[in-house]
Amino acid sequence: MLFEVETRKSLEEIDRDLHEAAARHGFGILAVHNIRETMQKKGVDYAGDCLIYEVCNPHQARKVLEANPAISTALPCRISVYRSGDSCKLATILPTAMLSLYQTAGLEDVARDVENHICAMMREAAH
Repeated sequence: MLFEVETRKSLEEIDRDLHEAAARHGFGILAVHNIRETMQKKGVDYAGDCLIYEVCNPHQARKVLEANPAISTALPCRISVYRSGDSCKLATILPTAMLSLYQTAGLEDVARDVENHICAMMREAAH
C-alpha cells in the first residue's frame, strides 16, 4: 500500500524539512538519489523532478534483520519526492505492507512503529 502527501512547498523546502523531521524521529537519511541527474549521467533524458530519500532507524533495522536477514532486500525505507503538476508529492510504500511479504512473525509492532514515524516525517515535511 502506498502512502502519499501533497504539498505546495519547493523541493528545497521539502529537503530541509524532511532532514529536520527525520532527525526529530530518530531516523537518518542515508542517501538522496536525484533521478534526473542519475539518468542524465547514463545518457537518458528525464525532465521530471524526482528525489528518493533512503531513511533508516538503525535500532529498528537491527530488529528486523535479526529476525530475518532476507528483509535486507527492503531496507532502507524510501521516501520519494516528485513534482506532480503545480505541487509536489511525498510517497512511500508502507512498512507494514512491505514487511508482510516476508511472513516473519513478531515484527508487526516494529513495522507499525516505523510506519508511524515515516508517515509523520512526511506530513511534517509537507506542512
